[in-house]
This record gives sequence, C-alpha cells and structure tokens, in this order.
Amino acid sequence: MTRADATSLVVAATEAWASDPASDVMWAGEHDGRRGIRIRQACREATTLWFTIGDHTLGFEAYLLPAPPHHAKAVYRHCLARSYRSWPAAVGIDRDGDLYVHGRMRLAALTATALDEVVAAVFETVELSFPTLVRLGYAPREKSP
Repeated sequence: MTRADATSLVVAATEAWASDPASDVMWAGEHDGRRGIRIRQACREATTLWFTIGDHTLGFEAYLLPAPPHHAKAVYRHCLARSYRSWPAAVGIDRDGDLYVHGRMRLAALTATALDEVVAAVFETVELSFPTLVRLGYAPREKSP
C-alpha cells in the first residue's frame, strides 16, 4: 500500500467512525500532519488517538497519563507487564516520564479491519490500565505505624 492509499484509508475510516451516531468516536482534527479521533471511555471522558502516516508505516499514539508523582517504579513495572502481552498497542514512557499508548504497523498490513483493531486495542489498554495506574501512581499510600 502506498502512503496516498494509506492516507485515503485512514481518512475514510476516521470520517466513518466520527459520523456514525452509534459510535463512541468523535473527530479530533488534524494537527502537525497527524489525524486524530477521540474515543469515549468509561474510565475517563475520552482518549485522543493520533495517526501518523509515514512512507512505510502507520504510527498511532494516545496520551495516557503524566509522569506519576508517587510509586513510579510500580507504575512503570505495571506498564511493562501490560505491554509484554498486548498487541498492537503498548504503553510507553517518554523522556519526561509521561505515559502513552502507542504502536506502529507496516502500510503493507494496513486494512480497514487492522484500523478497527488498533482503535479497539488503544481503547482496551486505556480502559484496563488507567484505573490501576491512577491508584498506583497518583494516590499516596499511607505509611504503616
């Protein structure tokens, strides 16, 4: 698949999701060459998912949480364990310690079904990780006497 074909596929899919009244997907816009959607979630209001189309791959990324102020080691360990068994999305940590759900796939493997799987994987990763990560890293634990 060429970059132009991939762009057409991503445009068609994001527009279809956002225009479907039964969908939990909203249009987020285009920014810095990326195309975005917002996915409504039960664990938080929504997650914005950005697609970046390169010459050979489609990248995707969604912000999860800022760097944890408490128990960062436990938070990062949880992320590594989740990423080990997840596909096509994984939780990553940027240089500031902020958490993202991200992934990449070859344009040759890109189909409408693969895009649906990406959105489902990001949704599931956020839905299953967010409450635990907030509990681990953003609520200080009381000290034992």
